[in-house]
Amino acid sequence: MKEKTIEIPYIEYSSIEELSPRDKSLALDAIEAQKSSYAPYSKFNVGAAVLLENGTVVKGSNQENAATPSGLCAERTAMFSASANHPGVPMIAIAVAGGPDFSLCESPATPCGACRQVMAEYQKIGKKPMEVILCGSGKVLKFFNVEGVLPFIFDSI
Repeated sequence: MKEKTIEIPYIEYSSIEELSPRDKSLALDAIEAQKSSYAPYSKFNVGAAVLLENGTVVKGSNQENAATPSGLCAERTAMFSASANHPGVPMIAIAVAGGPDFSLCESPATPCGACRQVMAEYQKIGKKPMEVILCGSGKVLKFFNVEGVLPFIFDSI
């Protein structure tokens, strides 16, 4: 038996203002995307913005449905739209912003497991690390690749 430890490198910022211009712009796009959230049941609104290698930004927001789980998370909405409308263009970063009633949580809202796995798939397809930026009102977390938010990626291929 061997006991092992996983270390996850990331940067913690105290606000969006501390981010690089590129990351700040993407974070603000995620916050803007949050405004189109349809979340009448959970009242938890999430926005996501995906940055493609060609500089295009694709936004998405969570979309709920009375027939749960027929809705879709903001992250997957943005990534699926990016893939459908810009096939073959690698996704190099995603920013996520969420909170109750169109506000931001103090600590960043984190993606669900399904969204993390979809991020892993698109990172693999793009053959480039996808940075993950999680935005909160009290702090912002930046991970350098999807492994930072999903250490044991499912990859059966």
